[in-house]
Amino acid sequence: MRAPQSATATARHVAVIGAGMAGLRCSIVLARSGMQVTLIEARDRVGGRIHQQRCGGHLVDMGPNWIHGTAGNPISAIAEKTNAVVVSPDEDGALFDSDGRRRPAEQANALSAEIWALIADAFKYSEEKGRQIGAGVSLFEYVRARVDGELDLDGGGRDEAGIARRQKLNLDRADLLREVEKWGPFVGDPVQRQSLRFFWLEECIEGENVFVASTYRDILAEVWQSALEEQQRGHLKVQLETEVIHVELLSEGAQSEGGKVRITTAASEKQTFDDVVVTAPLGWLKRNKDNVFTPALPARLSQAIDNINYGRLEKLYVTFPSAFWLGKDGGDTSSHPLFTQFHDPNYIEHPVSDGAWNQEIMSLAHLPGLTAQPTLLFYIYGPCASWIVAQVKDLTPHSDAYNAVLTAFAEPFYSRLPHYSPSTDEACRPSAFLMTQWQNDRFAGHGSYSNFQIGLEKGDEDIEVMRDSGGLGEAGGLWLAGEHTAPFVALGTTTGAYWSGEAVAGRILARYGVEKVEDEETFEQYGQRKDVSGQKNGADAANLNGLAV
Repeated sequence: MRAPQSATATARHVAVIGAGMAGLRCSIVLARSGMQVTLIEARDRVGGRIHQQRCGGHLVDMGPNWIHGTAGNPISAIAEKTNAVVVSPDEDGALFDSDGRRRPAEQANALSAEIWALIADAFKYSEEKGRQIGAGVSLFEYVRARVDGELDLDGGGRDEAGIARRQKLNLDRADLLREVEKWGPFVGDPVQRQSLRFFWLEECIEGENVFVASTYRDILAEVWQSALEEQQRGHLKVQLETEVIHVELLSEGAQSEGGKVRITTAASEKQTFDDVVVTAPLGWLKRNKDNVFTPALPARLSQAIDNINYGRLEKLYVTFPSAFWLGKDGGDTSSHPLFTQFHDPNYIEHPVSDGAWNQEIMSLAHLPGLTAQPTLLFYIYGPCASWIVAQVKDLTPHSDAYNAVLTAFAEPFYSRLPHYSPSTDEACRPSAFLMTQWQNDRFAGHGSYSNFQIGLEKGDEDIEVMRDSGGLGEAGGLWLAGEHTAPFVALGTTTGAYWSGEAVAGRILARYGVEKVEDEETFEQYGQRKDVSGQKNGADAANLNGLAV
C-alpha cells in the first residue's frame, strides 16, 4: 500500500528532462511518493536510446541489446516479470584472420581465452595499482607488455608461466595483439584509447551478461506503464516533443511560489519548478553545457563533464531471406557459432587510418524459438563507426544508395561465412539493411555511452562530481542523472541509468523530508540489491562471464 502523502510532497514540483530510463525511473519514484512531476522529452517517444525498429520485417534493438550482470539487477527482474526472452551466449566463436582465412576452432578459442584472461588480469592490476599507473598508459600497452613477457609495465619481472603457456598453445604475438582489439566494441572506441588507470571503472555487476532476444520492447513498456499509472493519479505530467534549450537557477530575489529553477523550451515557453533533473546524455552535456545553464556550471563540474569520454558504438543489421551460414535451410545452429570475429583486415582498404577495422558479428539466427531471425548483427565502433555513419547520414534508410553503402562495407565480411554463393543461392543476397546513427543524433549527444580513455587523471572523482551535480542539488535545485552518474559497477548501462534516476529521486525526497514510497513488488528473489551510492565494493568484482556489448 502507498504511504499517505505529506503536504510537503504535494507542494513540490519537479521537472525531469529526458524520458530515457533514468528520467522514467526518477519520475516514477518522485510521483509515487507524492511529488508533482513534469517529465519533458524532446523526442516524440519515451525510452531515449532504448528504441526498436524493423529490419526486413524483424524487430531489432537500436540501443541496448544486453543486460549487464543479473545479480540484484532490476532490469533483469523486469525482464523476468515481462517474460522477456534472454540468452546467455556460448563463449566459443569463429575467427577470420587479417588475411581473411578462417582459423581452426581450437586456435580461435585458445586466442580468445588467453585474451580474456589477460583482460581479467588487467582489471585486477588497475584496481590494485590505481593512480600509480600513468594516465597515458592504455589497456593495449598492458596486454602488449604481458605478451612480450613483462610481468608488470614497470618492469617488475618476466611472466615465465605466461610465456610458456602461450608457446605451448602456439599463440602468435601478432594474433594476440589483433585479438585484443575485440575489447573495442565493449566501450565504443579503440583499445589503444582505453585507460588502464581507470580500467576498473569498466567492471560489471556480478552474474551473467545476457542478450535480450525478444528486444527491450516489453522491458520499456513495463517501466512506461508505471509512469502512466502515476499520470492517471494526477502526479505526473508528460510533455513529448518539447526540447529544453535553457535552464536557469533563479536568484533568491527572483524566486516565487512557482519555484526557483526556470526552463525555456525551443518554442520559447517558460516554466518554473522547485527542482530540475537533467538526464540528457553525457555527449549532450559536453556540447551544450556552456550555453544551456545560467549561471554557468561550477568549474569542477564542467571539467568533469569534459574529462569523461563519450563512446562511438553503432550497430548494423543485415537481414537475409534465410540464414545461409547455417546450412541449406538456415536452421543448423551447430554448423557455425553464434559469434564471428574478424581481425583487422588487410583485404579491405581502410578509408581512415586511425583505427582498426576489425568486426564482431552476431548471428541472430541462433536466438531461441520465435525470436530467431536470419539477421547478422555487426558491432561497429570508433573511427570505423564514425566513417560509416557519415556515409549514410543524408541517405534514406532502405533506399538503393543507402543499401549500396552498407553492402560495400559489410559484404567483405559476410561473404566469408560458410555456404556463401550469391550467384546460385538468393538466400545469400541481403533483403534489408539497418544502421544505427547515434553519432548523427543530437538528442543522443552524437554518441553511445561513457567510457574512460587515456589521459584521464581523476576519472572516479569526475563521475562522483557529476553524480553530486557539483553541489547544485543541495544549493539550487539542479540535479544530473544518467548512465554517466551511475554506480561504478553500472556505468554505461541501462541498469546504471535506472539506478541513477532512482538515486536522484531519493535525494530530492530526503531533502524535503518526504518518505520514499517503495515499489509494490520487490526484487529480493533476484539477489542482493547493489548499493546505489556508487562506492567501490570488493564484492563488485569484474564480471567476465560472457562479457558482452
